[in-house]
Amino acid sequence: MESPPPAEPAAGRSGLLRSTGVVGGMTLISRVLGLVRDVVFARVFGAGIGMDAFFVANKIPNMLRRFFAEGAFAQAFVPVFTDYRNTRGEAETRALADAVTGVLALALFLVTLVGVLAAPVLVFLVAPGFTQDGARFDLSVDMLRWTFPYLLFISLTALAGGMLNSHGRFAVPAFTPVLLNLVLIAFAVWVSPHWARPEMALAVGVFVAGIVQLGFQLPALARIRMLPRPRLRLDHPGVRRIGVLILPAIFGSSVAQINVVFDNIIASFLQAGSVSWLYYADRLMEFPLGVFGIALATVILPGLSAQHAKRSREGFASMLDYALRLVLLIGVPATAGLAVLATPLIATIFFGGEFAVRDVGMASVALGAYAAGLLGFILVKVLAPGYFSRQDTRTPVRIGVIALAVNMMLNVVFVVSLLRLGFDAPHAGLALATSLAALLNAALLYRGLRREGVYWPGPGWSALLLRIVLAVAAMVLVLGWLRALPGDWLALTTWARIGWLALAVVGGAACYFGVLFASGFRPAQLHGKTPDPSL
Repeated sequence: MESPPPAEPAAGRSGLLRSTGVVGGMTLISRVLGLVRDVVFARVFGAGIGMDAFFVANKIPNMLRRFFAEGAFAQAFVPVFTDYRNTRGEAETRALADAVTGVLALALFLVTLVGVLAAPVLVFLVAPGFTQDGARFDLSVDMLRWTFPYLLFISLTALAGGMLNSHGRFAVPAFTPVLLNLVLIAFAVWVSPHWARPEMALAVGVFVAGIVQLGFQLPALARIRMLPRPRLRLDHPGVRRIGVLILPAIFGSSVAQINVVFDNIIASFLQAGSVSWLYYADRLMEFPLGVFGIALATVILPGLSAQHAKRSREGFASMLDYALRLVLLIGVPATAGLAVLATPLIATIFFGGEFAVRDVGMASVALGAYAAGLLGFILVKVLAPGYFSRQDTRTPVRIGVIALAVNMMLNVVFVVSLLRLGFDAPHAGLALATSLAALLNAALLYRGLRREGVYWPGPGWSALLLRIVLAVAAMVLVLGWLRALPGDWLALTTWARIGWLALAVVGGAACYFGVLFASGFRPAQLHGKTPDPSL
């Protein structure tokens, strides 16, 4: 007896908000635990040579996952898989899942084997400055041989997550990263003290976490009758279609990762701790990006793909318009809040143990620079699905190349300029360059969607923007006042810092939403109508 058909992805604006809330809620749990994990890292290991080595070893497989996991592969797979579900039926959709799993698993195995064997070469390419310190280089190589297989597990996990998301099942994939954080916290606290090189336990923890995450997804796939039976079918038409789409997407992801590598190369030649300072600052910037931006992007891709499969131009534009209103409503105050509270955030979350006063200052400067681009990062996550859902992976690549060129140029200009000026934190130039490139990327993606006629703004944008600007201005004044009240944050006790930071966050949020509503904003205004301008 056939099981009932699975739920369709949320296509309407209310469904989009509800699904984003589910993903955002699960992601919030993951991000909170991620912060706990990073606090443990900072307190136990600090920001020295060992953590620089781990961050590089962990970064390499995570760069490649942009090709095989939620990056290029997801951008090509989800639209095709969604199209099969809408037009081909369950049997053909299962056959596609089997074929894609077989081909992806083989490719991942071969890449993983090469990565483990070529670990010294990869570390040299990503962090050539480490060769000046033999101990740091050797430790990075040893760690990479444990962390690289994570690419295999997390990419298959992302494939499972893509199938679940396309069936409207967002909770399990969104919760899965929680397991990574739990495993790494456990290895840092209870396993690392028993190792001669304590940081090495973190690399082994990454390997174990990959297995745990993949295993967690499989029962959910079985419940929707999509547990793959891997088949090596390169001739499957769906596999071929994904292959055609993934080539420009891989190039596009390569563009982004080239920039990450370039950043890392420059940072590896700067003072010890630069890689770690950038990492801790990036983690705080990624908190709102992951809880809201990536959650919204995760939901909107299958939703836009379904609208495109139905040939609904107005539905497509309306969904994207609603998503952009949400981005501005949440992203603008988040950007301002990170910038104003950079030092209190770093001091409250990371200061203590091996994470010293100097580390707080260095990471805070980087966080302020990253905050400048938060809105750009979120917009890119939401605007790019406007192309991928229509199976257009070429245009974002062209735009990404432009952003890459600008980023690399600014990297050199900013770092060299800061060094010549004697600035003590030249690594902040890398963060600022990344932020400005993200804003440029978002602007070009938006312009492209407008030019192609697939998106047009609904009414009410001017009034919404004015209300947001007024509310954010009031919030910044309140945050600045609350930040100054306790004086020297580093002189406070841990619980005093937590209390003052909580007061600042709650007070700032209350001010923002209070002024927003006092100025006449109502949630219904997010549902702007977007009639087809061609009619």
